[in-house]
Amino acid sequence: MTSVPTPIPSRTQFVLEGIKHRILTGQLSPGRPLVETELAAQYGVSKTPVREALKTLAGTGLVVMSQYKGVTVRMVDADMAREIYDVRLLLEPEALRRSVRRRAVLDAACDALDRADAATDTAERSLANREFHRALYLPCGNPLLGRMLDEVRDQAALVSAVAWAADPSWAAEAAEHREILRLARLGDADGAASALHDHIASFLHRAFPGTRQEEGRR
Repeated sequence: MTSVPTPIPSRTQFVLEGIKHRILTGQLSPGRPLVETELAAQYGVSKTPVREALKTLAGTGLVVMSQYKGVTVRMVDADMAREIYDVRLLLEPEALRRSVRRRAVLDAACDALDRADAATDTAERSLANREFHRALYLPCGNPLLGRMLDEVRDQAALVSAVAWAADPSWAAEAAEHREILRLARLGDADGAASALHDHIASFLHRAFPGTRQEEGRR
């Protein structure tokens, strides 16, 4: 059987994951221009997969495409953070509540916590943090709910990367994660959901203190 050439989508995925990793670890800071020719040279590809990767990243909210300014990494401010975390506060605790009530196995969440503890850099810690939260909501029994939360996880990670760069709070968050998982494993669906809500809200308040009053009015 003749070999099949590597399709363009695989090169696009390679570039996509590379750019995303650099954005979510702060190597490409908010507002940074993303020039197709430069990225193509860095990744050893033509401009086509770079262009397609940037379009995908724009669709996920990590980059902004402008007719006049070109493509830039999305800026993070209190309004953007509030929008993303408002969605998480509405959906993620409920998803966890359902996961617990379905008696979902949460071993993946425990593994993610261990990886976060062993992380040697921000990139590893960020990835483990994302996987922890996903392991809690994915077994909720509603695939649409899981996909909706998947859609905002990259933007939430961008907010986290910016906040951690200004004020690392990993130790506090790790303790909160363990308490959430402890309650979930005890079968306390409401307690775990409440702890997760407080965890998400407290991070937003620490990173963007001005959001506290507005959220309190909702």
